[in-house]
Amino acid sequence: MSVRVLIVDDNALLRAGLRTVLASDPGIQVVGEAASGPEGVHRCDELQPDIVLMDVEMPAGGGISATRELRARHPGIRVLILTMFDVDDYVAEALRAGAAGFLLKTTEPHALLRAVKDCALGETTLSPRVLEQLIDSFVARPEAPAPPRGYDALTERERDVFRSLADGRSNAEIAAHLHLAETTVKTHVAQVLLKLGVRDRVQAAVLAHRAGLVGPMG
Repeated sequence: MSVRVLIVDDNALLRAGLRTVLASDPGIQVVGEAASGPEGVHRCDELQPDIVLMDVEMPAGGGISATRELRARHPGIRVLILTMFDVDDYVAEALRAGAAGFLLKTTEPHALLRAVKDCALGETTLSPRVLEQLIDSFVARPEAPAPPRGYDALTERERDVFRSLADGRSNAEIAAHLHLAETTVKTHVAQVLLKLGVRDRVQAAVLAHRAGLVGPMG
């Protein structure tokens, strides 16, 4: 089954470029385009894509408000935010609105294709640069950091996975790093999120950095 993608961006040239990149992968199908947030929400009503590639700033209606509305109306559709700006203010706001990922438009084509597929599999996708900014800007370490609630319930292997995902690694990268099957990693990640009481990998990463369980990124 192909991953069905809707592209939402006010720049027609950029939409064409994204379509070309996505069309190069037989596992991805671009089902439509929109030039504003409100139009994107309307197109989702019609097309029911799996993934929406959403620009963060558009004159006729921005991506963050559209993401919030889209997630309320179609919780099964995942939104991957794209922006030219590596401004950290957008990251937290987009994630609070329910975005499943946040990538810069300068992301390499192969990384974009992987991000779309990871997003379709339920992973929260942040480029390493964006994750680093999120950690640096929104995590203030306490003087005496303490393990997060639920940490004691994690097994040793789950703690290894927890620290690895806090470094921004995908499931495939964690599997290679810890010499595990990717399906096993997926199970461990699900248990980590459940035991820590967090919604996604980003919240887990923030907890890990706040608690001092991993070192500074970079």
